[in-house]
Amino acid sequence: MAGWTLAPVWEAIAASQPQTPALIQGAREISWAQFDARADALAAHFLAKGLGRQAKVAAYLFNGPEYLESYFAAFKAGLAPVNTNYRYGPEELFYLFDNADAEAIVFHAGFAETLEPIRGRLGKVKTWVAVAEPGHAVPAWAEDYDALVARAPASRPVRGPSGLSGDDLLLLYTGGTTGMPKGVMWRQDDLFNVLGAGGNAAMGIPPVTSIPELIERIGGPEHLRPVTITAAPLMHGTGQFSAFISLNIGGTVCCLPSRKFDPIELWNEVERLKATNIVIVGLAFSTPMLEALEANPGRWDLSSVRAMSSSGSMWSQENKRGLLGHIPQAMIADSFGSSEAVGLGASASAAGMEAPTAAFMLGPNTAVFTEDGRRVEPGSGERGLVAVSGFLPQGYYKDPEKTAKTFKVMEGVRWSVPGDWAEVNADGSLKLLGRGSVCINTGGEKVFPEEVEEALKTHAEVRDAVVVGVPDSRFGERICAVVEPEGGARPDLPALSAHVRSQLAAYKAPRELVLVDTIGRAPNGKVDYKAIKERALKELGQPV
Repeated sequence: MAGWTLAPVWEAIAASQPQTPALIQGAREISWAQFDARADALAAHFLAKGLGRQAKVAAYLFNGPEYLESYFAAFKAGLAPVNTNYRYGPEELFYLFDNADAEAIVFHAGFAETLEPIRGRLGKVKTWVAVAEPGHAVPAWAEDYDALVARAPASRPVRGPSGLSGDDLLLLYTGGTTGMPKGVMWRQDDLFNVLGAGGNAAMGIPPVTSIPELIERIGGPEHLRPVTITAAPLMHGTGQFSAFISLNIGGTVCCLPSRKFDPIELWNEVERLKATNIVIVGLAFSTPMLEALEANPGRWDLSSVRAMSSSGSMWSQENKRGLLGHIPQAMIADSFGSSEAVGLGASASAAGMEAPTAAFMLGPNTAVFTEDGRRVEPGSGERGLVAVSGFLPQGYYKDPEKTAKTFKVMEGVRWSVPGDWAEVNADGSLKLLGRGSVCINTGGEKVFPEEVEEALKTHAEVRDAVVVGVPDSRFGERICAVVEPEGGARPDLPALSAHVRSQLAAYKAPRELVLVDTIGRAPNGKVDYKAIKERALKELGQPV
């Protein structure tokens, strides 16, 4: 076919298995037929409000059926969905919605208070759609989501006047080198293909070439429909793309009932739903999951689980071994990639064969290049930047400069080079060295020191500040503020953390504090992050 788009794929699956569950959250169960109908109704609303071809629809939502219904509706109407980090404060949200040119915003009603200070400045927004929740009614200035999706349009499926194209976009916003989010532009055709196109390379299942072939495969006796629990947030690529993979082969996507991750609840849902796949983000999830299993031996029937997968954060060999001790039939898939580079590398672990921490085999379209564009030879000890080719994003939305820095032509081929340094071992596996920048990865969230530093420096008792990441057994890294106080002041961690949270998302607030006489900046104002980090580690009693 000329170009894949997701709406016709999901519509065909809904027609072939209308009563099969598509989305589950707690007691709520939405069949594929309902998924299709509700998305049609929402798509019709967007078009009635005047959203034109590829207008942007932002999902400012917690995990739940509404997230994927909003995306399905955007795909149907020829619109471009946009993820939103629900931890953002008002100004961060304003930047994202303004940068994305959002014309529709679907949000949980509890976020209305956060939106109030900025919605008057978002003049491009043509419709606000609120999902009511306990304790939070739909505000007067928004449409009621539940009422909208209950209005089945007369003509289905819903389409915009220009129809659909494989060039239709999905925008996946991710952190930028300056700390401001940037929108990765994925064509739906590239996205469908990079997510397997209905196949599974690890299991030897080839991609499909047409929708009829996909439907025939889904209806075949050998097809094992996945029941995927996305414990990871759908607002991030790991959770979102994993959900798409499951939906693309007629599976069921399940969200946990609670908004705060609870490992007991997760294992309860795995047993209740007979989940086959669990999607998490590294140690932030897997550590409490293992602790719950260790504290409750034999409590849950986990025999349905075939796979646990993670991307975006470190996952240790010891932790994998512990989990596989309780779920010996499962495979653990640890992916190395990013929003703009899917499939950089992967590791697979089975009971008794747990992959080492941060050890990945190069993906089929992956290579490591030196900064001057030479390919790093296995076993050479030379360091380079990991790059992936094949199905790639178009670049960053409205940012040609950053696009040119990340997407490069080498050896006559276009590559995505997100900035991860590595060596290539003699066996072809990667030895990851980390990002060239000083980005901090805490529980899968990217935190850029500069924006936290600027927030800290607005505190009356702070003369100067530098922010570094220090090791954390659960989250990979936690944020440490190294602060030079104003003369005589002794600011404490609770006060500084609260100050940062008043300006930025809570996960960006420091969890450690080191007070110093002077930051010791160079005359040009720059700071030696490596030296500052070593100093912080010594003060905290951690190995340097």
